[in-house]
Amino acid sequence: MTNGYLLELWNVSKFFPGVIANNNVNLTLKKGEILALLGENGAGKSTLVKMIYGVNQPDTGAIMWKNHEVDIRSPNQARAMGIGMVFQHFSVFETLTVLENIELGLDKAFLDTVVNLKQRVIEISKKYDLHVEPDRYVHSLSIGERQRLEILRCLIQEVELLILDEPTSVLTPQEVAGLFRVLKTLTAEGCSILFISHKLKEVTALCDRAVILRGGEVSGECTPSEETPETIARMMVGSEAELSESYPKNLTENILFETINLTLPPAHPFGCGLSNVNLQLRTGEILGIAGVAGNGQEDLLEAISGEDFRAAKESILFEGKAIGHKSAGERRKLGMAYVPTDRLGQGAVPEMSLTDNTLLTNSERLVKNGFILKQKLTQLVDKIIHVNNVKCRDRQAQAKSLSGGNLQKFIIGREVEQNPTLLICAHPTWGVDIGASSAIHRQLIALRDQGASILVVSEDIDELFIICDRITALYEGAIAPTVETSKTNIEQIGQWIAGSFNDHTEVRLKENSNAKD
Repeated sequence: MTNGYLLELWNVSKFFPGVIANNNVNLTLKKGEILALLGENGAGKSTLVKMIYGVNQPDTGAIMWKNHEVDIRSPNQARAMGIGMVFQHFSVFETLTVLENIELGLDKAFLDTVVNLKQRVIEISKKYDLHVEPDRYVHSLSIGERQRLEILRCLIQEVELLILDEPTSVLTPQEVAGLFRVLKTLTAEGCSILFISHKLKEVTALCDRAVILRGGEVSGECTPSEETPETIARMMVGSEAELSESYPKNLTENILFETINLTLPPAHPFGCGLSNVNLQLRTGEILGIAGVAGNGQEDLLEAISGEDFRAAKESILFEGKAIGHKSAGERRKLGMAYVPTDRLGQGAVPEMSLTDNTLLTNSERLVKNGFILKQKLTQLVDKIIHVNNVKCRDRQAQAKSLSGGNLQKFIIGREVEQNPTLLICAHPTWGVDIGASSAIHRQLIALRDQGASILVVSEDIDELFIICDRITALYEGAIAPTVETSKTNIEQIGQWIAGSFNDHTEVRLKENSNAKD
C-alpha cells in the first residue's frame, strides 16, 4: 500500500429505479483506522457498504483495495480478500451451536486449510476477550454474545477490514464497553473498522474520522474527538433541524391500563415467558420499559397488544375492564394502537403499498358499507408521508422499498394518526437517524400532551430518559420496580436490566420518595 490506504472509493455511484442511492462517492480508509460512516436514513450508507462487501456492485466508479482496482462480485469474494461484515440483524441459527454457526459461514476451501476449527475458535475468542464458548447453543446466548459470535466468525478468516452496521443498538452499556475494547485491540493490530452508527456519543468516543453522507453524496468530514454529538448531528441533518432535548415530565394518578400478576409460558421453545408482571400505566404519561432483547419483551408486547391472548382475562385491564381474552383487532377498537418490533411482517406487509398498509389498521374509519373511501384514504396516506417526512417514491411504493428508518417513521405516523387512547410502541427509534429520532420523540410527547398514554419498550436507555415520565426494566420475564425518571439514573437502570433488582430495591425507592414528599 504505497499511499497508505487499505480501501479507496473513486466516484462510486449506484442507481436503482427512480432512486440515486450513491452519487460520485469518494472515500478513503487507512490501515488500523476506525472510520465512522454517518448520515440520515436513506442517505446511502447501507448501499455503500453493501458494495464494499460484494452484495451490490457499483454502476460507475471504482473500488480500490491495497492500490489495486477490484470488482467485488459476492460476499464470498469479499471475505476471501479480508473484508468481513456484521449486519444490524444477526444471521445466526438458534438451534445450532456457536461452532456449527461459524462453520456454516465459512467456505469449504478455507475450512480445508484449518486443522482444528474448534481449537481455533477457542484461541481467537481468548485472544480478543470475546468469551464465546464453541459448544453453547445460540438460543442460550445473550444479544451481546451473539454479536461477539458474528465478530468471531469474521476474525476466523483474519479479516483486514471489519464493517459494523449499528453494532451497539441492542447492547447494554457494559456490553458496549466490551465491544469497544475488542475493536481497539483489532485496530492496534492493523485491522481497519468501518463503523455505522446513529449513537453519536459513541462515535466521538471511538472513531478516528467520520464521513457524512446526505442524499447519497459525501457532504462533509470531521474528526469526531474534536466535535460534540450536537455539532456532528448538525452536519448530518442541517443547522435548521430540531434535536431532542429533555422534555418536561408529566406525572398523573389516574390508572388507564394495568397488568395484574401477568404470567405466561414462552410462546416458542427459545422464548422467555413472563412471571407475575405488574404494570400500571397512567393517563397522559409515557412509561418506559428498559431491557436487553430476549428478556420477555416480545412476550409482553404480544400479550398487551392482543397478538397473544393466552393470558387470564382478569390479568390485563384497560379502563378498568378485563381484556386479557380479547384479540388484537378488538383491542384496537377500544383505542389501543401498536408499533411492533418487526417492521416488515408485523408493522407492514412488505409487498403491499403504503396506501394498502395504511388501510390495514384504519379500516374502521376508511370503509363504509363495504366500500373503501378512496379519497379519505389517499389524503391520510399523503398526510402521513408529508408530516413524518417519509422518503419514498410515492404512496404506491411498496413497504419493502423503504429504508428501515423511513418505514419506522411511516408506521409510527400511521398509528399516531388514529388518535389512540393507548399507544404501545416497541423500539421507536431503532436504526433511525438522529433527525428522525428527534421528530419521533416530539411526536410521542405531543401525543402524550393530548392526553394519550404511551408504553415504550426500548433497549436505548438514553432515549427512555429523554421521553419517559416513569421507567422500569424487564429481566428474564420479571419486572423491576417502576420509578419516576427524575428519581433514578442510567447506572441504576443499567443494573436493573442486568437483573439486579429485588424487594429491597422497591423498599428503598419508596423510602426515597417519601423522604422527598
